[in-house]
Amino acid sequence: MSTNTTTSANRSTSGGALRAFFRAWAGGLESTAEQAHDPLIAWMQRARTIIGLAAAVYLVMAYPLSSGGEEFIVGKVVELGLACVILAMGSIIGITVFLSASTRDRRRDFAERLHRPIILVLMLALGPTAMWVAITALQGELVTPEDLRGFFSSTIGLGFFSAVLGFLFLVVGWLASVAVVIASIPFTLFSAYTCVFTCFRASDVHQLLPALISPLLVWSLFAFQLFNGPDVAAPPEVLYTFMLGGPLSVTALSVWEVRRLRSRHGITLRAALGR
Repeated sequence: MSTNTTTSANRSTSGGALRAFFRAWAGGLESTAEQAHDPLIAWMQRARTIIGLAAAVYLVMAYPLSSGGEEFIVGKVVELGLACVILAMGSIIGITVFLSASTRDRRRDFAERLHRPIILVLMLALGPTAMWVAITALQGELVTPEDLRGFFSSTIGLGFFSAVLGFLFLVVGWLASVAVVIASIPFTLFSAYTCVFTCFRASDVHQLLPALISPLLVWSLFAFQLFNGPDVAAPPEVLYTFMLGGPLSVTALSVWEVRRLRSRHGITLRAALGR
């Protein structure tokens, strides 16, 4: 086998592994009786996301910000956190309704599908928790130099060697804490984005759930933006067209998705509940 063939095979394997990873955490579904992979639905969802992002970038570039750049970034982070809270509540309510309204056999099936949503929630909680622990360590509230000195003194005795070990452990711990704080920021943002993009993997419980929960998210964020004030100083007709475009398009897409799943794949809410 030639070198070029081997290199291409390795690239193909690596690319396949990466695609499988992102597909697993970005809502990729295997075709089953209740989780039909519909390329058109996936394409429409991606197209709406790209158009929404392009419109947001255009609005920010075309009109001046209502506040400073720092306030704008903080506001978007707050919106992302709010979206996580809304989706978490919506997913919990939706999954609870599914479990409560379904038959006993269906309830058992739904309960067995909860592992990925639970893992995603734990991933989201891991970032802030690690950041809190690292900041606590940097502030000297987790382990103090006196604690390290006392530990090594009681272990290997008083002397220069125990003092050096205590200092080295303190430096290594400080560097590790700084690294955790730096790494936890993008990890938390990535986890939050994944939770929002996949509706906390609610589709793993049933494919209809994201379409039913998504409108709750976008209309809640619309209300938040309405009362919080606009991000840019754009004319009212432009601003409100943009603000309403997201909720209306997501709602229309959700209705279309539910109808397509019913007409093309026979997936209905009644059948999902086993009624």
